[in-house]
Amino acid sequence: MAAAGGGEGERVMHVLAVDDSSVDRAVIARLLRNFKHRVTTVESGVQALEMLGLEPNVNMIITDYWMPEMTGFELLKRIKESKDLKRIPVVIMSSENVPTRISMCMKEGAEDFILKPVQQSDVSRVCSRIMR
Repeated sequence: MAAAGGGEGERVMHVLAVDDSSVDRAVIARLLRNFKHRVTTVESGVQALEMLGLEPNVNMIITDYWMPEMTGFELLKRIKESKDLKRIPVVIMSSENVPTRISMCMKEGAEDFILKPVQQSDVSRVCSRIMR
């Protein structure tokens, strides 16, 4: 991938942000773009899978847990069951701190679980770990 403007050799990632809330999508997109990442936003797990079918070249997916049609957990499971998509790290976001839910997502293959409201430090931590 192309190198970012900061001379530290950081890669620019393409991140798919999935959230049914337009406000939360805008917040996460802004935080990711602060790190110069390319961001595509969609409002549902179904749209995420459709988009990944057209453009599977995504470096990370960050998704809300609670969404209509398909939860973030269901999206995680579908991605990890796909031979073409399972390599993509998935980060789950939620406003609810439920340890059993967090544990369930991590066991299913989530890279991380972030509590909302998402902070710049959360994005920084997750992105640096995934870019290693």
